[in-house]
Amino acid sequence: MDDKGFKTFLKRGGRSQEAIERCVNYVILLEEYLKNSRENRSLEQIKSADLIDFVNWADSKSKTQAKTKSYLWAIRYYYEFMENSKISMLAGNLRQERIKRKPFLLKDFQGIDKVQIENLQKIGIRNIEQMCAAGATAGDRERLADRTGIPLSSIVKLVKLSDLARLPGVKAVRARLYFEAGIDTVEKIAVLEPEELREKVETYINQSDFPGVPTLPAEARYTVEKARELPKIIEY
Repeated sequence: MDDKGFKTFLKRGGRSQEAIERCVNYVILLEEYLKNSRENRSLEQIKSADLIDFVNWADSKSKTQAKTKSYLWAIRYYYEFMENSKISMLAGNLRQERIKRKPFLLKDFQGIDKVQIENLQKIGIRNIEQMCAAGATAGDRERLADRTGIPLSSIVKLVKLSDLARLPGVKAVRARLYFEAGIDTVEKIAVLEPEELREKVETYINQSDFPGVPTLPAEARYTVEKARELPKIIEY
């Protein structure tokens, strides 16, 4: 490992000396794992499967995933320094999957009726997880409309936005953009190719006054990939 060059790279990024030393030590751990468990492979020879196996090994050694997240934090920066964007991005994605975030709130969606949100809050529905659970089937959505006085069409819209927001990076604006562009369910995204997703979004933006930007190629690939992985939880 080029620890001198890596330390200089981290220092330029404003990392403290303590953080730099931790970062280097975590990458050394990966280096030792590759040497002992992956046929003496070097850091430069690493493959995606090697990093995934390392992460599984690290998870098995700890009761929580906190340590693994720290390892991935360091590994991401190391491969950014090495200009290996594939492994750097994989490390970043694996780390994101281990970060437990608070469920996205319905009130934070763009262009949503505040009165409807307040009515849902009164019966304990505040975030996308609760909305998906409460509106999982057609019957559930009809009962929810009757109970809250919210039009069924609005309930369906909120369920679809909540379902879309399960995708990483798809939240306040992106969920609304996909919905308005007619790509309003995770299943519809999953059957598209990334370039098709980009074209549909770009066409909609060009033909409307939606205040958003087209999906970038890397974003489209990641979104389609995650849509294909997500379990189906809503019946339409």
